[in-house]
Amino acid sequence: MQIGLQIADFTWPEGPARMGKGLAEISRTAEEAGFSHITLMDHFFQIPHIGPVEREMLEAYTALGFIAAHTERVKLLTLVSGAVYRYPGVLAKTVSTLDVLSGGRAWLGIGAAWMEEEARGLGIPFPPLAERFEHLEEAVQIVLRMWSEEDGPYHGKHYHLERTLDSPRPLTAPHPPIMIGGSGEKKTLRLVARYAQACNLFPSPGMGRKLEVLRRHCEEVGRDYDEIEKTCFVPFNVGDKGMSPQQIVDFLGRLAEHGVTTVFGSVNEVWALKSLELVGDKIIPAVAGL
Repeated sequence: MQIGLQIADFTWPEGPARMGKGLAEISRTAEEAGFSHITLMDHFFQIPHIGPVEREMLEAYTALGFIAAHTERVKLLTLVSGAVYRYPGVLAKTVSTLDVLSGGRAWLGIGAAWMEEEARGLGIPFPPLAERFEHLEEAVQIVLRMWSEEDGPYHGKHYHLERTLDSPRPLTAPHPPIMIGGSGEKKTLRLVARYAQACNLFPSPGMGRKLEVLRRHCEEVGRDYDEIEKTCFVPFNVGDKGMSPQQIVDFLGRLAEHGVTTVFGSVNEVWALKSLELVGDKIIPAVAGL
């Protein structure tokens, strides 16, 4: 099992003036500790279950480019980009640029989007859920077209591109992995089976059933279920006020029994670096063989 780091909270003690230096330190420490990925939320306002919307939030792809310059090995992605937030051709170009400049370390994390407050606040169109799923599927189709040998037009219900040109192409072959986030059984997991190299689920009691649904969708489209990487998000609140490293290792072991091979974890007080080092010392080596 691989452990990635999710950085979700940018309200740090020394404020924005030191945020660049702090993010560089966090990224280097995470890589040295053995984290496999660094992920950022693709949000423009802070999400409610972490804090008030007014709290600090960095734009994800600018920050990922910054992280790429301060690391050498970790994979880089959003968890996840809302399909309606960015024109698909621009999103494909953005991830291609990240992949080229990072030496082939970019993934595309994408989903249907859910936080209406930030979309309305910034003037981003936010259609009903069913339509957002239509945008999601077309966005993935466009990205795959731009990352292929073809550069012809694309005409869908919501997007019309006259030329799907992307130069330079991504370094990752055949293209950066696409991870579709969400656990909806009728739409999201069907899109995973059809297009994605990875899924991202919450570690809920129903996760095993969700994966069985994904397996059935794979059978329907002739896809090998085992070639899809199963990922989860798990908060790592280690230390005196949280779980012990062994408790987390035991929990990750139960996820591995379902076939989960990559976990993206947030850590408490990431800016202090101690929790990163603890995860690197006690948890990452313990689950490496799962």
